[in-house]
Order: sequence, then C-alpha cells, then structure tokens
Amino acid sequence: MTEKPDALPGHSGVAGLVTPVILTELPPLALYIHIPWCVRKCPYCDFNSHAAGPDLPEEAYVSSLLADLDQELANVYGRPLSSIFFGGGTPSLFSTHALGRLLKGVEQRIPFSPDIEITLEANPGTFEQDKFKAYRQLGINRLSIGVQSFQQAKLEALGRIHNGDEAVRAADMARAAGFDNFNLDLMHGLPDQSLDEALGDLRQAIDLGPMHLSWYQLTVEPNTVFWNQPPELPEDDILWDIQEAGQTLMAAHGFKQYEVSAYALPGRAARHNLNYWSFGDFIGIGAGAHGKLSHPDGRILRTWKTRLPKDYLNLAKPYKAGEKLLTPDELPFEFLMNALRLTEGVEAAQFTRRTGLPLERLAAARREAEQKGLLQVESDRLVATPRGQLFLNDLLQYFLT
Repeated sequence: MTEKPDALPGHSGVAGLVTPVILTELPPLALYIHIPWCVRKCPYCDFNSHAAGPDLPEEAYVSSLLADLDQELANVYGRPLSSIFFGGGTPSLFSTHALGRLLKGVEQRIPFSPDIEITLEANPGTFEQDKFKAYRQLGINRLSIGVQSFQQAKLEALGRIHNGDEAVRAADMARAAGFDNFNLDLMHGLPDQSLDEALGDLRQAIDLGPMHLSWYQLTVEPNTVFWNQPPELPEDDILWDIQEAGQTLMAAHGFKQYEVSAYALPGRAARHNLNYWSFGDFIGIGAGAHGKLSHPDGRILRTWKTRLPKDYLNLAKPYKAGEKLLTPDELPFEFLMNALRLTEGVEAAQFTRRTGLPLERLAAARREAEQKGLLQVESDRLVATPRGQLFLNDLLQYFLT
C-alpha cells in the first residue's frame, strides 16, 4: 500500500556530515538464524528457501552455523542476546537434537539475557506433539505458526502443504506443548478472496487464542511463480474494505496494532521484531541471513551471508558474502525506514542514541513531512500519521540524501 510521489521532495534536513559520530550506548543485541529448507517452495514466496531433499543435512548445517557465529564474536564480545529468531524456510523441519545442539553452542559463545525470547517459525504440516514439547524443553518459548488461511481452496492456491484442520490442531498442540506465547501468521487479499472470507479466516484465528497475529496482504513479488503466472487478486476497493474491517475486528478482541502488519495482546509484542524495527542490532547467521551491528566508534555495518545452502555448507567458501558501512548521510533513511513502521513510532531521542547523529539532522525534512500530513507534529517522538503509514514509501522520500 504505497504510492510513488510525482517528484522527490527536498532533502535539506539530511545534508552530509563531515565530523565522525560516536555512539554513547549500544542497542540491544539479537540473533537471527536462517534455516533455508521447506517441504516445497510456495508460489508467492521470495524468501531464500529451497525444497528439502530426502536427506536434510542437519548436522553439517548446524556446524556451519556455529562456525559462522564464531566469526561474528569479536564484534559483540560481552553483549548478551535479548532474543533469538529461527526463520526460514521451515525451521521446524529440524530435529530436536539438531536445534538443541545449536542452542547449546550459541549459549556457550554468547550469554543469554535472563528473559531471552526464543522464537521458532513452524508450519502446521510439520507439527508433531512430542517434537514441540521437546522444543519447549530446549528453551524455545515462542512459536510463529504459518497458517496463512484456514480455507482449503485458498491454501491450495497458495501452494501450502497443510489443510485448515491441521492449522487448527497446530495451535492446540502449541498450547498443549507448553507454549503460552505464540503467533499465527495470516495473509489476506488472496486470489478471489471476498471480505467475508478474509474476516472468516481472522475470526477463526482469534478463536484459537493466539497472543499475537501477523496479518498482511499478499503481494506478488519478482522471482516467484506468481510473478510469472499472476493470480486473480481482489480489486483495490475490496482490499481496502478487508483492511479496515480486519483492523476493527482485531481491536475489538484486544489486539493492538504496533507495526504495519503486527498485532498483539497487551505485553505480547514480539521483542525480536521490536528490536529490529527500533534499529537495534542483530547478528545474522545461515544461508542468506542479513545482520546489522553497531560499534562504539560510530560504525554501523550491514552484512549478508552467501545464499545457496550448498555454498554455505562448502568449507572452502566464506560465509559472509558482503558488508556495507552505513554512512552518516544514509543513517536518517535507514533509521526511519525501520522506526516509522511502528504505529507509535519511537522517541525522537532514539535517533541520536542509535545513529550518533544530532536530531537537528532531521529538522527540515521533518517540517516538510509534517506539512504534507505524513508525519505527526510531536517534538519528542517520530511517528507517522495514519496517512504516512499507508504511504510509507512517500514519507521516507523526505529523508533520502
């Protein structure tokens, strides 16, 4: 839900800086672990995921993950992990033994915060009660279940391997396995989907008692099957009706929207996601994983790992595929690209804490965005207006150098 501006606005508020920046404090540190295999590739998916063969190389991959992490340690020495997120792919394809070995290896290298949040993505077709009880015993304390829809026709159109009954059982099994914190992932704007069908999915999800909902519109992305063979998606008027009615329904059941596509009961927002959107630090390990780390001398680096699993498993090849040092000119956009996705934004002072730059760097661009009705007029916070959230790309143009 973005539109392109007719012309780029002025950028007088984010001019170049010649003096070095210093960070007075480092942000919280998280760990993202990418497991790139799925039972099969979905036609809408543009993530770095690959169909799993008959023999999943669990042990070799865990060894590579830990070796990859070893190469990151010098950059994070002494900093505890506030959260870990297993994403994919389908991380729940991995056995209890493999994930246990991995978590033990991570904790031996980096201390865990006492209240660390550890999330595992899982798909209903991979749920096994004993397996998930064992995951909980390993210390994994949050699940993100990829339901997408409960309707068989929609699931088939999306190429999902589970059916609606399995999706319902997955939520029940998560609770029975001891998970008192889980997310359900739902999509709307599906092929030929009506308003009633979209709300039916949402009502069924709410009835299952999740603490968090990720609810986002299907988009057709390049390098996917849907890009080359686009399905018939609902018209814009229907999409708008679904968005408004869905948000109203979730609010009536106590789910507060805290990010563009994230809704949570009080106190149940995903801490890993909050750290990401507030420009926190995270190590990324695994095929295609991305990371972002801050250094006391003001350097902020984004890194990315080699994408293909076969290359990541090849001991003769490096894990890191590249890195980019963010310049002071790039930091306003980089910071706000994340922070303005949060419905309540962030404290204005957070900009200086996270980037080392004075808040005045944003002054002129803030005024322009406020005048256009895209940024709220609040001296102590950086918050997009409802219109700014809807047209976030337009808002961010004001902070490009």
